[in-house]
This record gives sequence, structure tokens and C-alpha cells, in this order.
Amino acid sequence: MIAKPYLLFLADAKDRNSCKTAYGIAYWRPADCVGELRYPEATTDCGTPAMTVREAAQRGAKTMVLGLAPSGGALAPRWVETILEALDAGLDIASGMHVRLDSVAAIAERAQRLGRKLHDVRMPPPGIKVGTGRRRPGKRLLTVGTDCNAGKMFTSLALEKELRARGKAATFRATGQTGILIAGSGIAVDAVIADFISGATEQLAPANAPEHWDLVEGQGSLFHPSYAGVSLGLLHGAQPDLMVMCHDPTRKTMRGDVDHALPGIRECIALNEHCAKLTNPAAKVIGISVNTSRLADGEAKALLARLAQEHGMPAVDPVRTGVAPLVDAILASGR
Repeated sequence: MIAKPYLLFLADAKDRNSCKTAYGIAYWRPADCVGELRYPEATTDCGTPAMTVREAAQRGAKTMVLGLAPSGGALAPRWVETILEALDAGLDIASGMHVRLDSVAAIAERAQRLGRKLHDVRMPPPGIKVGTGRRRPGKRLLTVGTDCNAGKMFTSLALEKELRARGKAATFRATGQTGILIAGSGIAVDAVIADFISGATEQLAPANAPEHWDLVEGQGSLFHPSYAGVSLGLLHGAQPDLMVMCHDPTRKTMRGDVDHALPGIRECIALNEHCAKLTNPAAKVIGISVNTSRLADGEAKALLARLAQEHGMPAVDPVRTGVAPLVDAILASGR
């Protein structure tokens, strides 16, 4: 577990895409954020108070989160100095970048000497076992997609929020670095050895109370030539009762792969249901979550109505319309 609350480190971020991890935390868990640290040349923010490391420590911050993902994953010398300052002030450090914090000698030595924790959230925990596929109590919903980066994390968090608002027991289960930093725990399944992906997911969403819903964050797509292995391991390990299909209607090809056309929603639903039945014969898709951010309001509304009619299930945009119709379908499913 990563100690909260957080100081979000934005460094010299130029836009929200360059600090999407920090922005995601600020959006979904504002109560967990004391504030943000950004250099004078930064041209974006996350909407939280700007402060120094010392000010954050005085206001109770426990962990400084590196909210950026720079090209190449290296830590700039100036960043290292800020990290050392945070360690000196009594903060732990959390990072979702590929470079390990303890691979920088100065950071590793300072953290060890001061007794601070370094959280490299992309590193899987030790002791993950091979998945068994055995049925376990509790209810689970997995977000799946026609492609990667299609809104699976956002949809899972929105479903958790709506279920809790209705008095239902629900927990978001993070499988990627940004989700882990939002939730404070999780397993980055893209860093797990292939044989153990389903087992890692079983560990992440274990046996639970019969009426409790785990909202498992999906990754990749069964149709993506690069990431289908991770998607399938998640599907089998989550053993989902229900699934929500996530989709970006503005794409023509798979993200990062111009040689493969985006699959149709119906085709994607069929394959996910077929593969999910290995560990849960009753698994089914009950709704569609669509990222309509690049569409005008009228166009988005018409698209959602058409998809709902075509597939016989609710189609929503978690930002534009909210996910209430999806939660209605979850609660009406009898699972």
C-alpha cells in the first residue's frame, strides 16, 4: 500500500498528456492530494494547490508521486534533486515509470539511510502463483475493449463510484500504473511474466463477500497483435461475471499499429464472451462504454442511441452521460 495523501510532482510538464498520471489521480481522488509541485516553466496543472516539498510535508503529505512519463523513462538530474529533497522532508516516493527509482544510486542510498519507501508500481509483487481458474465467491466485472487506451480505467472507476453511491459494496482493482496510484494498490499486469498473469489477477481480485463487486481494470484488446496476451490472461484470471466493452469510435486502426483495422464491436463482444467462458461459463457483456470526446454533442448522442439499439444493451459515455444505465444493467443481471 502507498501511503496517502500525495504530493503530485509535475516537474516542467507542458500539457496534461505529459502528466496524465498526476491528472488522473487529481481527477479521481482529489481528497488524496495535498497539492502539486511544478517547476516555474511548467505550462499545465492538475487543479490542486501549488506548493513546495516542505509545505507539502507540513500539510501532511506522505508520498510524492512522479506523475509524468517522459520519453525514454530517464530521470532528469533536476528531478533527482527534487526527489532527494522530498526524501529529506520525510516523504516516500512513488513512480509509474519504467526506470526503477532504486536504480539511481543517490536515491537508493538516501531512501535506505532515512528509512523511506520507494514504490515502483510497475514492478509486480513477489510470490505470484500460477492461476487455477477455480471458482471463488464475490462478483467481478471486467472492462474490455476493441483497442488499448479506450477508456477501461475511466469506466471501471466510474462504475465503482456509481455502485458505491447506490450503497453497494464495490472496489476498483487496478492493473496499470496510473490506476495503482489512484487506488493506492494493485498489480501492473503488463510487467508480470506471461505464465503468471491470470494468477496475478486472481490475487488482485480474490474471494470476497457474495454481494461485493470488484471492478477490474482491463488492459489492451484480444484483437491487438501486441497486447492480446495480457488481455487474455486478465480475462481468465478475473473470472468475470459481467463485462463492459470500451470503444473509441474515431479510430480506424489499432492504436500504434496501422496495419490492423479496428474490430467491430459485435465481433469483439463475441470473442470476449467466448474466451471468458473458460473460467466463468456465465460471463457476458452487458454494456458499451464509448469515448465520444472527439464528437459533437448531437453526433455523440446519435451514436450512443444507435449502438444501444444495435446491440440490445446500454451504450454510454462515462463523461457525457454517466454510467447509471450500466449500473442499472449490472444490478438487473441477477449476478
